[in-house]
Amino acid sequence: MRAWYNFIFGIAFALSSPFYFFKMWRRGNWKADFKQRFGKYTNKVKQSVTNRHVIWMHAVSVGEMNVGMQVIRALQPRMPNLKIMVSTTTTTGMGELQRRLPPQVGKIYYPVDFRKSVVRALSSIHPNGIVLVESEIWPNFIWRAMQLKKPLFLVNARLSDRSYPRYKRFGFIFREIFGAFTVVGAQNEEDAAKFRELGCRPEAVHVVGNLKFDAAGNAGSSQMDVPALLAQLGVPPDAQLLVGGSTHRGEERILAQHFMRLRQRFPKLFLVIVPRHFERAHHAAEDLEACGVKFEYRDEIKPDTKFKPGSVDCLLVNTTGELRYFYEHATVVFVGKSITAKGGQNPIEPAALGKAVVVGPNMQNFADVVRILLKGDGLVQVRDAAELGKAFGDLLAQTDRRDQLGRNAKKIVQENQGGVARTVDLIVENMKHLGTYMPLDDPPESAHPQ
Repeated sequence: MRAWYNFIFGIAFALSSPFYFFKMWRRGNWKADFKQRFGKYTNKVKQSVTNRHVIWMHAVSVGEMNVGMQVIRALQPRMPNLKIMVSTTTTTGMGELQRRLPPQVGKIYYPVDFRKSVVRALSSIHPNGIVLVESEIWPNFIWRAMQLKKPLFLVNARLSDRSYPRYKRFGFIFREIFGAFTVVGAQNEEDAAKFRELGCRPEAVHVVGNLKFDAAGNAGSSQMDVPALLAQLGVPPDAQLLVGGSTHRGEERILAQHFMRLRQRFPKLFLVIVPRHFERAHHAAEDLEACGVKFEYRDEIKPDTKFKPGSVDCLLVNTTGELRYFYEHATVVFVGKSITAKGGQNPIEPAALGKAVVVGPNMQNFADVVRILLKGDGLVQVRDAAELGKAFGDLLAQTDRRDQLGRNAKKIVQENQGGVARTVDLIVENMKHLGTYMPLDDPPESAHPQ
């Protein structure tokens, strides 16, 4: 079975590597620490974990990093002298780790799932425990961790409509892997049942809630002066701000079309578009230009840049890590990957800020979150692009409705927090039981963020 997987993986990697390396090249800075992707870490990395208790946490996307950082903050007071190593797979992700995590937290690239690569990686880091955020499961890495008897924790665990049937189809590989997890912290009972069906031990599966509710509620204060930036663009202080967050291809054109029509009713309306992948900004720009929207790139706005009022209709954000700051000042928010693509992006962050949030029909990856927000009237979900324009118009025109929607959303987020504390309790208790780490007997109150 393992030989079969390695044979198929080798072929798949060879076929996909041109695309893989092209994406790395396009994102830039791909040569830095390139060998880490094959488990070859520097002596500096190895020395940082020598004679230390180590937890290896893997988080792919920015959203997963936000969750991971909440877990780290809660773990550190419970497990003093712990060395935390956080891995990612992309240069964009590495940039976010270096920007947002303190120096004492190690940042490394996750190895490509070749057997020799993961053997080298785990031998170099020799973790006492491994924490995987959400659903990043690679067989060789898990198999090697099993051989080394390392406790495995899957936190904020979920199964998408796409991944669940695949895991079932290849159950002859994945049942053993899912059975290896010490703890699976599922987001809801539906996911918990799926994990048990895929092979997780029933006693290992716990419903802890969606940790992104905690991550959104503990994001910290703004590090960016959005009003000053908009003033540079000639946007009046009383402008209404329509923010399209984490958009995918095709959604920028839809937003631009609706924006041009809505400007006739709301002359002070201004558009901010933040593509999910910043390297797609030039595609978004083509769609904006085709619709007659005058825009400026975010990275071209310098401190001394000044535009005449009315000369710019839209800010196209081609930088990373700034979406939240635009959400904070939005009048209405659209969360992308929900009209022209499937899966959806995270609506919790703007909801936690008390914003009027609109999503499309395709929110499969956040179905439980959307259900909770809809039930409490904290979200608007439309069926198609045509309904999207009507929803924007209604919310821009109705201040009371916007405010009520935002208050409901913020309250729902607050009521669903606490998953991080429950997850950390499970990690600490199990590592103590397994003898891989001896935590403090009386953890301080700060270990349980509210």
